[in-house]
Amino acid sequence: MSVPAASHRPRRRWPLPPPLPRLPRRLVRSLAGQLFVVQVVIVAAVVAGGAVLAYLFTAERTEDAARREVTSVAHAVADSPSVRSAVAGPDPTGLLQPYVERVRQDTGVSFITVMDTDGVRWTHPLPEQIGKRYLGHIDWALAGQTRSETYTGTLGPSVRVVTPVWDDRHRVVALVSVGLTLESISAQLSGPLLALVGVALAALALGGAGTYLANSRLRRHTHGMGPDELSHLYEYHQATLHSVREGLILLDRSNRVVLCNDAARELLGLPDGLDGRPAAELGLPEALVAAVLGEAPVRDEVHLTAERVVVLNTSTIGTGLGRVVTLRDHTELQSLSGELDSVRGFTEALGAQAHEAANRLHAVVSLIELGRHEQAVEFATAELELAQQLTDRVVAAVSEPVLAALLLGKAAQAAERGVELTLTEDSRIDDGVLPPGLPARDLVTVLGNLIDNAVDAAIAGAGQSPVPPEVTVTARIDGEDPSSACLLLRVADTGAGIDPSAVRDVFRRGWSTKQDGRGHGLGLALVAQAARRNGGTVEVGRERGAVLTVRLPLAGRAREPEGAPA
Repeated sequence: MSVPAASHRPRRRWPLPPPLPRLPRRLVRSLAGQLFVVQVVIVAAVVAGGAVLAYLFTAERTEDAARREVTSVAHAVADSPSVRSAVAGPDPTGLLQPYVERVRQDTGVSFITVMDTDGVRWTHPLPEQIGKRYLGHIDWALAGQTRSETYTGTLGPSVRVVTPVWDDRHRVVALVSVGLTLESISAQLSGPLLALVGVALAALALGGAGTYLANSRLRRHTHGMGPDELSHLYEYHQATLHSVREGLILLDRSNRVVLCNDAARELLGLPDGLDGRPAAELGLPEALVAAVLGEAPVRDEVHLTAERVVVLNTSTIGTGLGRVVTLRDHTELQSLSGELDSVRGFTEALGAQAHEAANRLHAVVSLIELGRHEQAVEFATAELELAQQLTDRVVAAVSEPVLAALLLGKAAQAAERGVELTLTEDSRIDDGVLPPGLPARDLVTVLGNLIDNAVDAAIAGAGQSPVPPEVTVTARIDGEDPSSACLLLRVADTGAGIDPSAVRDVFRRGWSTKQDGRGHGLGLALVAQAARRNGGTVEVGRERGAVLTVRLPLAGRAREPEGAPA
């Protein structure tokens, strides 16, 4: 029974890749160091795998070439006429041994053995092996076939082929075996193998150097921090950005939102999930978007959103990487500033009234000193009636203390500037009518700014109108149904009015008819914002001058109306 050729193949030892250099502990701890180690291992594995596959491919091709070589030599020897005549003679060894040795040396094979049909050798590279039985399989050669195998013989493991020698009658009269030892085949592989190892080492060195350079740059960007440190830093970063009270928005170089913290979403009324959206598509006011996307940085610029007053600051990140937008809530401060302006106006009005009262008192005293007591009484009585007339009218019509105080103060301010402020006959607001949800601060903002703008417009149009400058105020409850009733505040002036083409821009921040460059244009924008915040509306009309009407619902705070104020 023949033994399969594969069971006799020797186990080869493949060359191992060189050991990796030991990296510093600090380098391995950092993210860049860990990536470097992983990349070096991957490069080494790829290079080693490629080297092994290349070696296997080269070894297989070399072994196939060896099989083809020994087969051609065996056929040449078996077909030689001198071999055929020698095997039929009385001394085959004497004739064949010199011949096959010359052929073996010329062809470079390891051995050429000529034997009889019983497997007894007639030739062999080792003379002492002549006359002994051949080590290998000859059954298929006796059957007239030529086959190859890997077998361990007297010279060691070898790739060999056995072919028959035919006589003139086509009978097998002898056998020829030619082989190459695996040692000689390995010697032929040594040159390509060394070149392959050199290429593998060069590829490993080049890959390691490139990986080291790439990770050195990564290590500089990560400041040598490891994954845990970077994760903790990210968590601290997120917690800090979302806990600060200032609004913060980060934009990339394409002006898309990278980060928007909770305070910014609350200030601007934005929903969640803004990452990646362009800043121009967030539905913000045009002036705010223009300031955010402008080339120049912005410093403490006041802007209005739907319900808030914000202070905007912008700055660029690095060299064109994006920009940082910070927002501070200025709503409360703006309201307090309005109240402070009102208080300051009250103080100035009281001072003016005190000055006028002192002048009138001097006049009364002088009349008394001159002995004109009746004229002194008439003068004092007339002045008291004029001073008390507006106060009685306001107190009788408007029981809400905040509105009453505001109207009295604004009336004194207007009188000091030569403008008559009157309250219409149908004005009436009873005490307790205004709901708690309607802040008094918003009432001061709305009515105070409307009166201030009306007084300025009346003074500006005094030279163009035949009537004296006058401001008319209406403050009453409009509607009898409690569910639909609203507070109506209407202010009319005798100025030039508002150009119909500019009606849509009246409530935009920065719009103003004044050209003195003092930063006007915020008052009416605050009026529209306060009205919108309380679910109300603002209307612009025209009679002798401009007429602005604000309606604020009384049945709780309504939803914000769609669109801009009409």
